[in-house]
Amino acid sequence: MSGSPTPAVVLLSGGLDSATTLAIARAAGHACHCLSVDYGQRHRAELDAAGRVAAALGAAGHRTIHLDMGQFGGSALTDSTIAVPTNGVQPGIPVTYVPARNTVMLSLALAWAEVLGARSIFVGVNAVDYSGYPDCRPEYIAAFERMANLATKAAVEGQPLAIHAPLIALSKAEIIRLGLELGVDYGLTVSCYQADATGHACGRCDSCRLRREGFTAAGASDPTRYQT
Repeated sequence: MSGSPTPAVVLLSGGLDSATTLAIARAAGHACHCLSVDYGQRHRAELDAAGRVAAALGAAGHRTIHLDMGQFGGSALTDSTIAVPTNGVQPGIPVTYVPARNTVMLSLALAWAEVLGARSIFVGVNAVDYSGYPDCRPEYIAAFERMANLATKAAVEGQPLAIHAPLIALSKAEIIRLGLELGVDYGLTVSCYQADATGHACGRCDSCRLRREGFTAAGASDPTRYQT
């Protein structure tokens, strides 16, 4: 058997969670092919961050797919007429939920994985410190994996694929501690839902609040650049 790294596709948004996921996949010995999606989100700062993170963590490749889900709207992240909530995490599914986003992104990752001969896809979804998105739950990931292994030539021919969600049961503080152990530079990442063009975070949206609280709970310095 060859000792060369096995290929894996890693969904990389440019945020804290996906950067940590990339570091985990790399530590597991994979040649990481990172996929980012320009889906019509409010800002490009996170896509710029994804490029920085992929380079810093030694990705084998990095591609950005352009797919404008803003044509549908329905989310504060893709429709500028819907305000991003800044009054703290509330019960229920927030307006920052993008309909079918993870399904679309995992489907694109699945297509690339088949072409690469990769049997692993890594995604940084989390079901503990998150905003209540239905497509971040363990049962969703398990269902997508079952579907993937029904739908692909590789699986039908005996090469099943696994969807890895290594952060799904971790708190934000646990994610940060793990990432720091693996050498992630969180100063390269952007998590804010409404960051400015230079990547400075608002400090008020759900994502900023969860990120800031995570660094505090982890006892780690927060390298996030906030808007003044």
